[in-house]
Amino acid sequence: MNMNAYSPQIIVGACVILLVFMLVIAWAVKRQRDRKRTTELRGRFGPEYEVALVHYGSRRRAEAALEGRVRRVEQFSLRPLSVTEQKRFVTEWDAIQGRFIDHPRGAVTEADELINSILHVKGYPGGTFQQRAADMSVHHPQMVDAVRRGNEITVRAGRNEASTEELRTAMILYRSLFEELVESKTLEIPPQAQAA
Repeated sequence: MNMNAYSPQIIVGACVILLVFMLVIAWAVKRQRDRKRTTELRGRFGPEYEVALVHYGSRRRAEAALEGRVRRVEQFSLRPLSVTEQKRFVTEWDAIQGRFIDHPRGAVTEADELINSILHVKGYPGGTFQQRAADMSVHHPQMVDAVRRGNEITVRAGRNEASTEELRTAMILYRSLFEELVESKTLEIPPQAQAA
C-alpha cells in the first residue's frame, strides 16, 4: 500500500488525533474551571457549602443551588442600616434582653421577630424561614447555623418544649446574629471619648 502525505488514511488519522487532543484540552479547561468554581463557593459560603452538599446529594446540584442563591440575592436592594436605625434596634434589643429574666420564652420570640425586622429593613424580602436562611447565607454564611439553631429553639419554645437553658442558648445565638446584622460594634464609644 502506497501512502503519501495526502492520502485519506493519514488525513483521517491526523484529524482523529487532533480531535482527541482538543477533547483532552477542553476536559482539562472544564475541570480547572470546576475546581475554581468549587474553591470560590467554598470560600464564599464556608460551612454552608457542606450543608448544601449534604442537602442536595451532589457537588454539581449543590453548587448550582448556591449560585442560584447568589443570583437571587443580587436582585435585592440591600443596604446598610442608618445610624438612627442602628440605635433604634440596639434599644429594642436591650429591652428584649431585659425581659429575658422574667419571660425567657417571650423574649426569644421577640428576638426572632427583631432579627426578621432588621433583615426586612436591610432589604431582604419576607418568605419562608428556609428561604430567608438561604438568602442570608450569601452575605452572612457563618451565621446561618446560628439562625437555624435559634429558630429551632424558638419553634420549640412556641410549643412550650424548650428548657430555660435552651432559651438562653437561643438568645446567645440571636445576639451574635444581631451584632452582625446591626454592626453594633460601630456604636461603641471609644475609650478616649468616655474619658472626656
